[in-house]
Amino acid sequence: MSSEGATIRSYRDLVAWQQAMRLVESVYALVSLLPADERFGLASQLRRSAVSIPSNIAEGHARESTKEFIRYIAIARGSLAELETQLELMSRLKMTEAGQLDQTLSCCDELGRILRGLRKSLDNKLEAAHQ
Repeated sequence: MSSEGATIRSYRDLVAWQQAMRLVESVYALVSLLPADERFGLASQLRRSAVSIPSNIAEGHARESTKEFIRYIAIARGSLAELETQLELMSRLKMTEAGQLDQTLSCCDELGRILRGLRKSLDNKLEAAHQ
């Protein structure tokens, strides 16, 4: 999935990767609001989960095999679910003020939709190649 059907020359052209990078930026901004005693706990895990998402999208694209790309998109979706769980923990443990998670959660929702669409597109491409 690229914007306006543009040719994909690099993983950087993928809307999924671009949105995942925005999510990483949002997570890093959110983590900076956490108390110092969480720097090596939940904050560290949040950063790792977030960074994993665009990293797996990029690596999957670089594999140059649709089947491998699908596998890496699945890993990215798993990392997104992990991140969403950690954000839910932040909310339940009242580590942030009301509303501070909204932008990041919205970014997660949008990325989830984009990744599902990309997965469907890749599945269709793989199916067409086998016909």
